[in-house]
Order: sequence, then structure tokens, then C-alpha cells
Amino acid sequence: MDGLATLILWSHALAALLFAGVALSQLREGGTGLPRLTFILALLLTALWALAVAGIESTDGIPRLAESLRNLAWLGFMYALVRRDPRTPEHRAVAIIYGIVALVVLINAGLAVVWTMSAAGFVPEVATLRLALRMMVAISALVLVHHLYTAAAPAARGGIRLVVIALLAMWSVDLLLYLVAYASGTFPPVIVAGRGIVMAFAAPALLIAVQRNGDWTLHLSRTIAWQTLSFAATLLYAAAMVGATSVIAMLSGETARLWQTAFVVGSTATAVAILSSPRVRAWTKVKVAKHLFRHRYDYRTEWIRFTDTLGKPDDAAPLDARIIKAVADLTESPAGLLLVPEATGLGVGLGWNWEAPSAVAPAILARHLTETARIVELDPVRAGTAEPGEAATIPPWMLDGDGWVIVPLAHLDRLQGAILLARPPIDRSLDWEDFDLLRIAGRHVASYLAEARAQEALAEAQRFDEFNRRFAFILHDVKNLVSQLTLVARNAERHAENPAFRVDMVATLKDSAGRMNDLLARLSQHHRARADDLRPVALVELLERVAYAKRTQHPIAVSGDPALAAQADPVRLEQLLGHLVQNAIEASTAADPVDLSLETDAMHVTIVVADRGCGMTPGFVRDQLFKPFASSKPAGFGIGAFEAKQLAEAMGGHVLVDSQPGAGTRFRVCLPHAQMLVAAA
Repeated sequence: MDGLATLILWSHALAALLFAGVALSQLREGGTGLPRLTFILALLLTALWALAVAGIESTDGIPRLAESLRNLAWLGFMYALVRRDPRTPEHRAVAIIYGIVALVVLINAGLAVVWTMSAAGFVPEVATLRLALRMMVAISALVLVHHLYTAAAPAARGGIRLVVIALLAMWSVDLLLYLVAYASGTFPPVIVAGRGIVMAFAAPALLIAVQRNGDWTLHLSRTIAWQTLSFAATLLYAAAMVGATSVIAMLSGETARLWQTAFVVGSTATAVAILSSPRVRAWTKVKVAKHLFRHRYDYRTEWIRFTDTLGKPDDAAPLDARIIKAVADLTESPAGLLLVPEATGLGVGLGWNWEAPSAVAPAILARHLTETARIVELDPVRAGTAEPGEAATIPPWMLDGDGWVIVPLAHLDRLQGAILLARPPIDRSLDWEDFDLLRIAGRHVASYLAEARAQEALAEAQRFDEFNRRFAFILHDVKNLVSQLTLVARNAERHAENPAFRVDMVATLKDSAGRMNDLLARLSQHHRARADDLRPVALVELLERVAYAKRTQHPIAVSGDPALAAQADPVRLEQLLGHLVQNAIEASTAADPVDLSLETDAMHVTIVVADRGCGMTPGFVRDQLFKPFASSKPAGFGIGAFEAKQLAEAMGGHVLVDSQPGAGTRFRVCLPHAQMLVAAA
């Protein structure tokens, strides 16, 4: 035992001498800037602490007070290292963390002073609390040292590595001593002596470190600041638990264990329930970013997350959904809606956590977003404080819901769409950082959309090429068939004995030959399809002809004013209606007839093709119906509706469709009015 006491004395005395020598060497070099002053102060207080342990009983209050001062000095040195870099924006967050740990150290120092001045000592519960506080200080100091090292720029870590090793060794041996003392109730002399030896080796390591490195500047990342803040909150919670359970132990007597367990379980469950709330997490993030950081966003982290969301593999969510989510995540918005170009306005596209409404955005909004590229806040529009010109562009359905902001997606001065974001859990007004980040993100995702649409157009062209190649093989057979039918028509005209039969057969064969020649010209690359012949067309007569041609397949009802006429090519119009009627027949049951009817307004005559069949989903109508090779039928080519739309537009008209799954479909072919003489019925 005497040998251990001697080892404790001489090891701590040697450590005191070495630390004092390092401090004097730094004083001789001059300079008063941080962190040199805090480093010298920490060296001197460490020397005084080692001297106190060497000259006084290790369980006395004076070494405990000196240890608290030593810990405060080293914490100040570490904080000075972090604070030295003026580019670090997390100074306030770091100050709070170090302040909390320093407060625990001061509480322990106060208890040491009371211990020194009290003759009666402490009750066991308070003595246990003191020991627990020392362990908490050692643990928190070790974590802060680790954060200090990981926060340093990679090039600067070599210069502070020896400092970090020395501090880790100092607080590690402290923690070991307190853990053993907490478990056994006494301070083992072997570990006390070992602590002196460790400190004696730590002093030369610090001297070598300062000789090798003259720049103590560190670069603290926001991630480290968040981790440190989380650790501080955990540390504060643990301190509160230790203090509360100690008070319960003093007041509750024999039932202390029961009350302590109930308090810890209840308070922990309450804390978990509060922290698991998305609203509480969002509120905490907003407040911390607002009051502790210079900027709202950690741009590097946000951009990595943004690009990761956009660049997920093809088997993930569709591109439109990934685009909405990537932009919504920037502002913590829980939902979003993609608006896509449609005619002259913006149609409602895919929604992310948002049920897409059956509505459209007016053309005036599309023009406003194209001309100004402004991000539109909806709350000022609701409050009546927005610019009148901008407020007039917003449709009412956007204001009735939970819409928060509209982000235009512009690429090369062309509007690729817009994103309507929902209000985040913690409502707030947009600031300049939000506008800048959303504007850049909008341009980036607009380039994704433009590239995707270009790829779709290229793929469509490739499919057309494949379609042409596929049908090139049948051109020869079709040509032979046309030749045969033409020959039959000539022979029948010359040899048929029945005049009525002959006339009917000749008309039928000539009509077939004409249609096949026209098809051959359209399919062949060496022929020109005939030009459109736009003239007034009696629509009821045309509808009856189409119905007659399909009479053997399905019942078709024709209705309408015989006087109505449209400016159209009768051959093309009959072909167009043939596609739509055939689709209606295939979608209907045998008992439900297809209806052909006419409507009119001041500018157009509308041909309605209606069935009561299976119908189509809004998504299929919006995204696939009028695209080539997209068909809901297993054996369909998906050409009919696409060609009908092309033919109608070539004649100056357009095609609209209304469809509901299970309720049927109505195609509406709108064509320009024509003035014509109508014979009396």
C-alpha cells in the first residue's frame, strides 16, 4: 500500500512538473491570441490539479475542485479551437453544447466546495449524485473530443491528432476510475496511480503537438453540430433524470425504488411520444435553423438528397413523382402536384401524396409563369395582398385547398410545367433562401422533364420506324390484291349477266380498290398520299354510310339534323369515324348499341360517338390514349385514336373525350361549320 501511495505521489508530481514546463515554454514564445491563452491556462490548471492529487489525499475536496477547474479549462480550449474559424456558421449551437457541459462541471465544483467546507459530509444519495456527475462529465468530454476531431478538415487532423489522443487518455482514465468507484464504493489506488502515469505521458504529447502545428483552425460541419446538439439534449435529459431520482430517493424512503421506476418510465414515454410527432420535429428544425445557424439550409446535404431522389433506379417511382418529392423535400412539404403543359394552359398531372383534382390551370397562369419565372406564394393571394396581375392568374381550386406555393419549371425559356406544393407542417413565409433554392431546383427538374419528353419523342419516332418496317413486308401482297380486285372489276363489268348484281359488284370492287390504293400510297415511302379535299359534307348522310358499313358487326343508332354540314374531307372524315366507331364496338357488349349523334354551336359542328362499354381511366386518357401504340386491348396496335386525332387536326378540328370506367366513353369530333344548300327531305 505504501508503494502505491508513493507511486501516486511521484507520478502526479512528475505530471505536474511536465505540464508546468509545457506551459512555460508556450509563455516564452509570446502571443496572446486564442487558442494559445486557453491552452496555456489548461496546462497550468492541469499542473495544479496533479500537484493537488500528489500532495493531498485523493478523496479530499480540493483535488475535486482542481479537477473541475482543469476540465473547464480544457473545454474552453476545445471551444476556442472550434470558434477560431470565422467561416463556421454554427458558433451559437456549439456554444450551447459546451455551456451545458460546463454547467455540469460547475455543479460538480460547487458540490466539491460544499464537501470541503462541510464537516459532516454528504448523505449517500448526494455522494452518488456527485460520482454520477463526474462520469457524465467524462463521457461528454470524450464525445466532444471525438466531435472535435471529426469536425476538423482532413488536412488539419494530423496537426491535432496528438492533442486529441492526450485528451482522450485523460478523460478515459477518469471515466474508468469513476466507474470502478461507483461499482465498488472506493477509489482503487492502482487506477489512481495509473492516472498519474497516463498524465505524465500526455504532457510530452501535447508539447510535440504544438511544436508540429501552428494553425489550430478547424472547419465544423453542420452534421457535427446537429450530432453535438442531440448529444447535449440527451446529456441534459440524463442529468435531469439523475437529479430527479436522487431527490425521490431522499424523500420517498422505502418506496423510493418504486417511485423512481415510475418516474423514469413515465417521463421517458412522454418524451418519446412528444419527439415522435412530425410537427414537433419540424418545429424544432425550424427554430434551430433560425436561431443557431447563419443559413436555413445545409446546401451540400440538401443537394445530395435532391439528386439522389431524382436519380433513383428505373424500378422506383415514376420520374414525375420523383420530381415532385425532390422539390417538396426541400421545404418539408408533405405533398405536391405536377402541372403539365396542355393546349395553351396547364393540366393536372401526377400527384405525390395529393389526390389530383379534375381541374385545369388557365392559360393566363402558364403565360405568367413563362414570362416572369416567378415563384408564386398563395397565402398573399388569399389575403388579397398579392399583386393584382398575379392574383388574377390563380384558379380558385388552388386557393380552396392546402396549396402553399407554385414553382415554375422553365427550361431554355420554355415552360415544362409547374409544381404546386402543399403547406409544410410548420407554416412559415418564404424567405430569400427558399426562393433561391426553389428556383434552382425548378430549373434542374425542368431539364429532367425536357430530356424525358425528348426521349419519349425519339422512342415514338423509333416505334413509327418499326411500324413502317413491319408493314413494308405486306405492301407487295397488298399491291397484288389490288391488282386482282381491279381485274375482277373489269371482267365483271364485261361478263356479268345480271345487270343489278353487276352494278353492285362493280361499285363494291371499285371502292375496295380505291381504298387499298390509298392505303398503299400512305404506307409506301415512294408514293404520296392524296391531298385533303375540304368541302361541305352532309354529316347525317355520312354517319348513315358509316353505320351501314358496320351493320353486320354491331347495332348503331344515328340521330341529328340532316341540314348540318361541316367543312371536311369526306374520305378522311369517314376514315376517322370508322376508327372511333370500331373502338366503340369493341368496347361495348352485344346488347348496347353505339350512338352517332350531332351537336352544334356558333363555331363548330360536333359528331358524338358514344358507347356504354367498359370506359377508360383518367390516367389512361391523359397519358396514353392519343399516343401511338398505346392500347388497352391486348391485341390492339393503339393507332386508331391517334390517327383520328391527327386526321381531325388536319381538317381544322379537334377530338375531345369523356370517359368513366364502367360507364362508357364519348368521343366528340369538332369540325368547322360549312354553308351548303340542303335539299328538302
